Amino acid sequence: MSLITTAALLRHLAFALLLALCSAAIVRAMIAVRVMDTPEARKAHDRPTPKGGGVGIVLTFLIGIAILYRFGAFARLADPYFRGVIGASVAIAAVAFLDDIYDWPFTVKLGAQVLAAAVAVGTGLYIQDYRLPYFGAIPIGWFGIPVTALWLLFTTNAMNFIDGLNGLASGVALIAALFLAWIAATHEAWFVYAACGLLAAGIAGFLPFNFPRARIFMGDVGSQFCGFILAVLSVVAGRIEGVPLSFMLVPLLLSGVLFDVAFTLVRRWRDGENVTKPHRGHLYQVAHRSGVSATTVTLIHWGFAIFGGICCLLFIAEPRMVKPFIVLLPLLPQLVWVRYVVRRARAVKLGRWG
Repeated sequence: MSLITTAALLRHLAFALLLALCSAAIVRAMIAVRVMDTPEARKAHDRPTPKGGGVGIVLTFLIGIAILYRFGAFARLADPYFRGVIGASVAIAAVAFLDDIYDWPFTVKLGAQVLAAAVAVGTGLYIQDYRLPYFGAIPIGWFGIPVTALWLLFTTNAMNFIDGLNGLASGVALIAALFLAWIAATHEAWFVYAACGLLAAGIAGFLPFNFPRARIFMGDVGSQFCGFILAVLSVVAGRIEGVPLSFMLVPLLLSGVLFDVAFTLVRRWRDGENVTKPHRGHLYQVAHRSGVSATTVTLIHWGFAIFGGICCLLFIAEPRMVKPFIVLLPLLPQLVWVRYVVRRARAVKLGRWG
């Protein structure tokens, strides 16, 4: 285990602050551009609000990555992986931003996401083995390609679906990036450390404009980009030496988001609903519609992310035979949350959740 020196950490923090200020400046510019998000039945806001604030996150991340690629040899991936990650993230951000403007059908967005996932795994950046307690590393060969692609698609869309209340998706992504950066630094996974720092800096510049009162929304360009980058970093983190099941770090950090989306998809499928049709049936939406304030719902999800981070630290520290049980810990607050939301919905006679 190794930690960066104090001098290096201070330099990194200063660089992150500059990037956060850069992100904030871009977000302010996007407010002036006024790509508007108009209210409708399935949305929580009641007045037209600018969107596309995620452009600040995207551009800041790419500026940081360009500097890292030029000057930060210590934190570079091998070129095929590095270029694949950047090319895929640029593609998904560009299509998402155009969707914010033109409101394209879901099939267009999904096509762009599939292409981005194909670019990433096409460079060889996919899960090649799964390390299990008692058994060690189990090679999964070509099967890792579809598994990785599905993971990238699910996480990208999960962050997009959860971005419905001020600060929810961006705050969760910020907490996840900070926890993962710390873990990566302690295990000398320098690309993961640097990429998480860049993502966190971009989000930190955006978040004050979105929470608790929204002067601008992140938009698909921000939520999809954050989801995709975190999903890719989980694959890279899966190669951290000395941490069996390290691929599970990001799922633990995003446990609240992933559980909400998975639970909602299963519930709607069970009820015979069209799972691709826009709706207001996510747990966080039902909680808000049943009377829980938007700020409270957001803070609860931040709490889920922090709890997931604590589980990650326990996951790394505990013996191999205990790790599978720690993976299940984030389910406990989720089950409590489901019970609470269901009881609230019934108490106010909310009826059908969609």
